[in-house]
Amino acid sequence: MKTTHCLVAGGFLLLTLSLNVFAEDWPSWRGPSHQGSRAGKSYPTKWTPDSVRWKVALPGKGASCPVVWKNRILVTTPEAGVDTVIAFDLYGKQIWKRTLGAERAAKHKKLGTSSNASPVTDGRGVYVYFKSGNFAALEMDGTVRWQRNLSKDFGPQELYWDQGSSPVLLGELVILPRLHGGDSWVAGFDKVTGKIRWKTQRNYEVPPENDNGYTTPIPLRHGDRDALLVWCSDHVTTYAADDGTLLWSCGGFNPKGNKLWPPIATPVVSGDVAVIPVGRDDRKQGQVHAVKLGGKGDVTKSHRLWERDDFGVFVASPIAYEGRVYLLRNKGGVVCLDPATGKPFWEAALPRAADAYYASPVIAGGILYAAREDGVVFSARVGEHFELLGENAMGEQILASPVPFDGQLLIRSESHLFCVK
Repeated sequence: MKTTHCLVAGGFLLLTLSLNVFAEDWPSWRGPSHQGSRAGKSYPTKWTPDSVRWKVALPGKGASCPVVWKNRILVTTPEAGVDTVIAFDLYGKQIWKRTLGAERAAKHKKLGTSSNASPVTDGRGVYVYFKSGNFAALEMDGTVRWQRNLSKDFGPQELYWDQGSSPVLLGELVILPRLHGGDSWVAGFDKVTGKIRWKTQRNYEVPPENDNGYTTPIPLRHGDRDALLVWCSDHVTTYAADDGTLLWSCGGFNPKGNKLWPPIATPVVSGDVAVIPVGRDDRKQGQVHAVKLGGKGDVTKSHRLWERDDFGVFVASPIAYEGRVYLLRNKGGVVCLDPATGKPFWEAALPRAADAYYASPVIAGGILYAAREDGVVFSARVGEHFELLGENAMGEQILASPVPFDGQLLIRSESHLFCVK
């Protein structure tokens, strides 16, 4: 383990929630706080596929998670080779379905899908992106507001595997990164028209595959400005949301020049610290680094806080909850750490199996939910200590993150959407 400390002036907080996001809403992949967690109601811990509140068949396999806004559940999926968006009510009844063009088939036949990016909504529109390049805004009734294809506009995204970055919303823009082996950039698109308001290049010379980005931007506040943090190509960068100006950058995450380290897990922000997953836990090369938010220009020497090389993650993104950060390791290890120092409060492990964890975990009401690829969803109480509560076999492969809302849990499997209460 290597630990580095520095003193940095200034305080920077995670972007506060919009006033029109209610407690029951889960409007984006990592939830309303962008931290993969929520406080509040009592949530279920034990269930079976036959005891769920409802389940509905989905027409295709996807790794995108559903999002929830008031009385709507929205999910992306392939159907008969076509990129599709479906809206359900809170009882699993289909309200509408919209098709957006031919899908681009997954490379990885077992783990990949053409619908990996999760939708995002502000209650006025739904914004979706697919591996094919189909990128669209829909009204809440399913009407297409605008649609474009980024592969046609800019060429195909050159990734070793399947696309993964989800769009995020900031002000009047929907922001999407396109990080790959070709020309990489982050862009802000007008919510109303779909036109590009700004596009900022993001190209670094890095070892092979390290420029293949599957991460999602994190909205922040930088002083008095909205901003977003992006992790890829062995660098963390933060951009102004209104015009794409680079505010600060940080490197030094891969001094040995290790190759084949694609950034898959999205970082998490706790207070004024960004916790960055680095390397590959599946190859025993996982690391975790931390960067103090803020500053200007290249902050590599001034803002790096600590790094650990004795644990890490691969695909599953970390969670921030009540001042602690939680990591789900590739084979089910769980680490609860202090984001300020990197020191673990405790380490635990979920029951082991041959299968790994490709869905990012979430925490709701102090309960951690972790879905293993073979379809077993674990529930555990976390905080001061770890207590395993439930081992719930759904009987189908699970690649998508569970979604907590209003004391309930949505689970997307290979063929169904389940609601557990």
